[in-house]
Amino acid sequence: MNIVVCIKQVPDTTKVDIDKKTGVLKRAGTESKLNPFDLYALETALRLKETYGGAVGVITMGPPGAAVIIKEAYATGADYGALLTDAAFAGSDTLATGYALSHGIRRLGAFDLVVCGKQTTDGDTAQTGPSVAEFLDIPHIANVTEIIDIENNSATLKSDMSDYIYTLSAPLPCLISVEKTICVPRLPSYKKMTGTADRRVEIFTLRDMYDTDPKSYGLDGSPTTVREIFSPEAKAGTVKINGTGGEIAEYLFNKFIELKFI
Repeated sequence: MNIVVCIKQVPDTTKVDIDKKTGVLKRAGTESKLNPFDLYALETALRLKETYGGAVGVITMGPPGAAVIIKEAYATGADYGALLTDAAFAGSDTLATGYALSHGIRRLGAFDLVVCGKQTTDGDTAQTGPSVAEFLDIPHIANVTEIIDIENNSATLKSDMSDYIYTLSAPLPCLISVEKTICVPRLPSYKKMTGTADRRVEIFTLRDMYDTDPKSYGLDGSPTTVREIFSPEAKAGTVKINGTGGEIAEYLFNKFIELKFI
């Protein structure tokens, strides 16, 4: 089974400057990290590889420095990776990003499954995964909380749609977006980190896309624009819980379920 995981480098802070003209985050000089939701996608792929065999690749789009998160994925267990980087890609909205990623995934070769995190912490739209699936012309299932099995060239999954949890099947190849409740991500291995330090990261630029028209990407290829963006107001609050030990425990248990921590 050949699995491709879409990952993204995101700011490691809520204090990010915005280009008021384009509505795009100014990422230069900002500490970055691997999008936390993508850790669950990567772990899901690695577990599938351990169960069914095959290989796990990762793909991302960003500046040249974004290659560091591919190296991090290598240290976790990914086998290969590709970075889409070109000035023509700058300022892409979710649709243009999905379009570019779909071309990059095709360039990597045949695949059975594409795995995405539910969303990113810098955009929170949860739209890129479905966009990639549409451009690849493959089925897509969102909010996946469990992979029941993969057999007969089909994946059977559980999807949490808030009101109901559905058991769904999709033929391979397909794309899934996973919830944080699907697994607990493993930590990068120092042994793998040193062992993969020289592993190559494939670089794809505009000329490597099947569609080389720059107007298909970046700001020109984005049908949506951000009118206003701002950091949410930080609110620190406390809740005092009264009652017996059992009553407090029951309250916390129900609250954790409500917040989907358990």
